[in-house]
Amino acid sequence: MSDQLTTGLDKEDLRQLIADTIDVDLAEVTDDAHFVNDLEVDSLMALEITVRLEKRYGVKMEESELIAVSTLDSTYQLLDGKLRGGS
Repeated sequence: MSDQLTTGLDKEDLRQLIADTIDVDLAEVTDDAHFVNDLEVDSLMALEITVRLEKRYGVKMEESELIAVSTLDSTYQLLDGKLRGGS
């Protein structure tokens, strides 16, 4: 069974959500593009990303976890763990 079927998490959907939230072209949100350093995400945009992730995936992000929301890849890993019941 694929990860998407197990958790309902699709990296391309996540990429689209982040691109829409920070108003950049989808191609700019590469797996390892750093949100702050590469995509110029400020603290308000970062908060908006967090709120949208919580609403979309039905998870609660702890303040200590927000540091992990820095690239598409790290955000995917964090959400995947939460959706699998890791935290």
